[in-house]
Amino acid sequence: MRRRSAIQLIAASLVAGAVWAVEAKTASHLSGYTWKHPAAWFGGFSAVHVYDQGQRIIALSDRSTVIEARIERDRGQITGVTLTDHARLLSSTGRAMSGTAGDSEGIAVAPDGSFYVSFEGIHRVAHYTGLKAKARVLPRPKAFDALNGNGSFEALAMDSSGRLYTLPEKNRTAQGDIPVYRWDGQGWATPFVLPQRGKFLPVAADVGPDGRFYLLERAVGWTGFRSRLRRWQLGDGEVTGEETLFETGTGTHDNLEGLSIWRDDQDRLRATMISDDNFLALQRTELVEYLLPD
Repeated sequence: MRRRSAIQLIAASLVAGAVWAVEAKTASHLSGYTWKHPAAWFGGFSAVHVYDQGQRIIALSDRSTVIEARIERDRGQITGVTLTDHARLLSSTGRAMSGTAGDSEGIAVAPDGSFYVSFEGIHRVAHYTGLKAKARVLPRPKAFDALNGNGSFEALAMDSSGRLYTLPEKNRTAQGDIPVYRWDGQGWATPFVLPQRGKFLPVAADVGPDGRFYLLERAVGWTGFRSRLRRWQLGDGEVTGEETLFETGTGTHDNLEGLSIWRDDQDRLRATMISDDNFLALQRTELVEYLLPD
């Protein structure tokens, strides 16, 4: 067999990159912090939103508890977390939610401080004007009825125009892609799909201050969890320029399920993620941060 020249090898690798349309840009792991609290309701966090330049967070558990907390830092790294408020999410009739109806998974915070929550048990998205407000459920298209009972809207994100994006954890199109649903204030549409790559499944999404669409994915094995973060340039009806920012080995982090993209006081892009401990003693609530390339 003939030995290929360096030029031929480079050309082959470029062709392979064009086929997959995936760029590799390296994110740097900054820190990890294990957050503990004695309350019985504490844990199961499936979503997080970071604001005030990394000094405050809103987090959501998969049992309809929403919390606010203050972050203490030393040279940018998390050294402590102080709970400042918490509440049970209410239904549209004002009742505290529980069970299948209260399987809350994703959160998107609007500029006015109100927030949206995606639910997985009964597939829907609801708007809340505050922690103790009643839900206003957005209209549900028929397409939502066919979604997997325990694999729908783990992820929820909002762009700078106030449009919401959600996507199912398990359901795929006939071509095997991940459908993305967008709410524009009037109705739902499916403006684009994302490529399914390997065994990773979507668990969180965000639209960063750079306008790009970020997707946190998880793969589960017998000995632990793997995590992957991808992003795309977000257009009106398409996404382009897929990049894989990191992909961890098994057990590097706990069960990361929440994602928030923000800029720190040095104008650097950061990803903050939170883990779902499944209310199990063997797992932990972990806040993990990565520095992202611009």
